[in-house]
Parts: sequence; structure tokens; C-alpha cells
Amino acid sequence: MSGGKEGNGGSAIAIPKSLTDFQYQTQPETLDVRQPQENLYIGISKESTLQENRVALVPSSIAILTGYGHRVVVETGAGDKSHFSDHQFSEAGAEIAQSKEEVFRAKVLLKVAPPTLAEIELMHPNQILISPLHLPIISGEYINKLRQKRVIALAMEYIKDDLDNFPVVRTMSEMAGIRAMLTAAELLTSTGGGKGILLGGISGVPSAKVVILGAGIVAENATRVALGLGAEVRIFDNNIYKLKRLQNQVGRQLYTSSIDPYYLNEELLTADVAIGAIHSKSGRAPVIVSEEMVSRMRPGAVIVDVSIDQGGCFETSQVTSLDKPTFIRHGIIHYCVPNIASQVPRTSSMAISNILTSILLRSGNTGNIEHLLFSNPGLRHGVYTYKGCLCNEYLSERFQIKYTNLDLLMTSHL
Repeated sequence: MSGGKEGNGGSAIAIPKSLTDFQYQTQPETLDVRQPQENLYIGISKESTLQENRVALVPSSIAILTGYGHRVVVETGAGDKSHFSDHQFSEAGAEIAQSKEEVFRAKVLLKVAPPTLAEIELMHPNQILISPLHLPIISGEYINKLRQKRVIALAMEYIKDDLDNFPVVRTMSEMAGIRAMLTAAELLTSTGGGKGILLGGISGVPSAKVVILGAGIVAENATRVALGLGAEVRIFDNNIYKLKRLQNQVGRQLYTSSIDPYYLNEELLTADVAIGAIHSKSGRAPVIVSEEMVSRMRPGAVIVDVSIDQGGCFETSQVTSLDKPTFIRHGIIHYCVPNIASQVPRTSSMAISNILTSILLRSGNTGNIEHLLFSNPGLRHGVYTYKGCLCNEYLSERFQIKYTNLDLLMTSHL
């Protein structure tokens, strides 16, 4: 066992010089190249459906955007119903267009109601549309026309913020909750078509009973109004955390329950008002109350289905409009207006405008909205058509149209 050199460590394997030279060569430096800022071209059209009274951007927001160099074109009369004049828009820096065709040449189109099929014909490829979706009124033809035009369409109600909340839904829900309860109080009166019941009651006379489905922002604001008027409130939601949060926000003990069919049915039998306030994160709102349950409610009771913009959570709900907001089924008054916040168009226009302005300013800083989509998953969550492809699974199943994953599509365009 003398120390010879024939072992495994006795000789080195020669490595060709061509394989090691590159380690010592100067490598090219990779820089993060910032995209140059792109001035946005924004169009605001006058709404013509659902008796819509709101406008997507108000003059104060337009003044901010034009101050950053962005171009905003507003169709004449777009703000009349929310009491913003063409003169106010013009003074804020907007261009006033005399025709819809001029507005639809914009790169970014903002609407507070879904575009009509005729309006989609005016769109062009790679145009960005930001508007509500209103699931009950859209059709497969609507989706296919957007695909044919290769439009990038975002649904306002599905856009998320950095905290994973839905900012447009949240702010509209605050108004919808207040308006829903005030509307129900009016519909209970004889002039409103009801049985002549005062929502709050008086000394010696019991107050009306209100059942609220959901414990989110709509429910919180509806509960505040109902309690303020003196009504008796019952709240149902399967999310126990939301029920606890609502009680903490309201500051008093409330009757709450998970959505148990037995208890819900018992409460609906004696309810004077039922408020539907269920929100779906990506598709249709679930149907909580069957037609049979509705048929057993008190004649003259009122249903206000705030969830109707996502299909409604009462089986008997059908979309109505502000000029004819109610219908009667099984003796129950149904109020199913999808744009309930349009009853207070000035306030709701300002609320929507604040949210959209923030998105548009961030888009200008990143180059354009498409670049912002790459880095912002919350905004990306709102996209349902992208350059000819459908990117929403629920819409794909509903209309039997091929679904394509948006992340894969955007990666392919890098």
C-alpha cells in the first residue's frame, strides 16, 4: 500500500480552453428600460340605455387628466342628466364632440352602461373599453362583436384594487344600500303601490320587518338606514366574519344568521321588505330565494334586488329600468333596477370618476393601460375580452364560447 499516483486523484482531466474563456469575457449589461410616458386619448360618450343618468368622468377629474397632458373628448350632452354642462367640460380642458363617431375614435373609451351593439360597430381593434357588464342584459352576440372588433374590454364591477377589494362595487354599493332602503320605504306606502305600511312604525304599532341577504357594503348601508328609521332587521350571510364586521360597524347587536333555508324561509314569511345584496367575484350572483319561497311571502311585500346587475339572487327577479322600475309577481312588488345609483347621478358620477381617474393616471405613468395590465393583477381581473379572445370563464360557460387564459395571452404579447 505504498503511495503510488495511479489512484483516481493522481491525474487531472484537461478541459478545453474554448469552454472556459467566456467566463472572463465582458458580459453585456441588461438594463430595465423604462417605457416612455404615453399621453392617453380618452372618449366619454352620452349614454342612451337603461335611462342612465351618470357620466364616467366629471369636469374636476378631466382638469387633472388634461393637466397631465392627456386628451379627453366628451360627446355633447353627456353630462346633462348629472347636471354637468358642456361648458364645464370645455373649461376643464375637454374637447366637445358633436357626434358619437368622434368619441369612439379614442384609444380608451369610458362608459357607465354597457355599449349597445350599434356602438360596438364604431369601435376599433386594440381599443380599451371600461364599462359595467350588467350580466342579465348582455348576450352572446354582444361578446362576439367585441371579439370581432378585437377590443380589450374591462368590467368595472370586477376590477380590484391593491387590497383585493372591488373599488367600483364598493362605492356604488354604499349608494345602492342607502337608496335600496329608501326606495323600499316608498314602495310600502299606498302611493308606491304597497299596503300603506310605515317602515319605522310608531308608538303602539310594530315596525316593519326587513330581511337582508348578504352582509357586505350594500347590507351595511341598508342596515344603517333601516335602523335609523326604526325598522326591525334580519341579516343572512354564510360568511361569519362579514356578519361580525357588520355588527361592529353598526355598533349594536343584530339578528344575524347563516343562509339556512329553514330559518330564511321562516323570516321571509313575515317580512315586509327583502333586500338582495349578494355579490359574485367573477360571475353570476347565486340564487338564494326560490320562486316558491317568494310566493309564500306576504302580499304587498317589497323585494329590492340590488344583485340584479349580476343576475339577481331572487329566482323571480327580472331586469327593470328607472322609467318602469317595478313589477308584481305572486303579489310581491319587485324592484330590480341594475343602475340604482343612477337615481343620484351627480354623486355617483363623482364617485366613479374618482376611481377611474386614479387608474388612468397610473396608466399614463406606466406607458399605457396595456402595460399597467401586465403589472397589476387587480386591473387584469376585470378583463373579459382581449384582442379577439374571451377571458372570463363564467361568460365562456354561459355562452358556450371558447375561453382563453388572459395571463397566457399577455405573456405571448410580451
